[in-house]
Amino acid sequence: MSYADVLLPEFDAEMASTRKVLERVPEDKWDWKCHPKSHTIGWNANHIAEIPGWVAGSLQFTEWDVSPVGGEPYRTPTYRTRQELLAFFDKNVAEARTAIQTVKDEDLGVAWSLKSAGQTILTMPRAAVVRTFVMNHLIHHRAILTVYFRLNDVPVPGMYGPSGDE
Repeated sequence: MSYADVLLPEFDAEMASTRKVLERVPEDKWDWKCHPKSHTIGWNANHIAEIPGWVAGSLQFTEWDVSPVGGEPYRTPTYRTRQELLAFFDKNVAEARTAIQTVKDEDLGVAWSLKSAGQTILTMPRAAVVRTFVMNHLIHHRAILTVYFRLNDVPVPGMYGPSGDE
């Protein structure tokens, strides 16, 4: 069984659940946050929408410097409407899915590094990058967003069965 055969059913299910969450992001609460040290609903929604966009680069390249010396640092997008956010998410999911389908299994053990200003933050095999840096990271922020929903009386969609709101 190939990597794509193993990962895509889970990837598809998690992206479908994530889209259900993003569909409920309240545009009138974009700037709400639960604590001064926390990010806003809008920041979390944008971050969730951007994360699938990291798959293709991690499967095609061996590193990503988020703040290259002499270059522009990476910035989380700042979409302000649900429609823009969903279009961005859908584009990223489609590109990620294609990258997963086309990567050669023998390339998944190649080391990939996340860097900032040339300094290595982490290094792991590409297959682990997709699992941890992308999938687990997205699920983590999706959970934060659903807590924010609960605190703002926004119905939480079911993801692994019905939610308390369904």
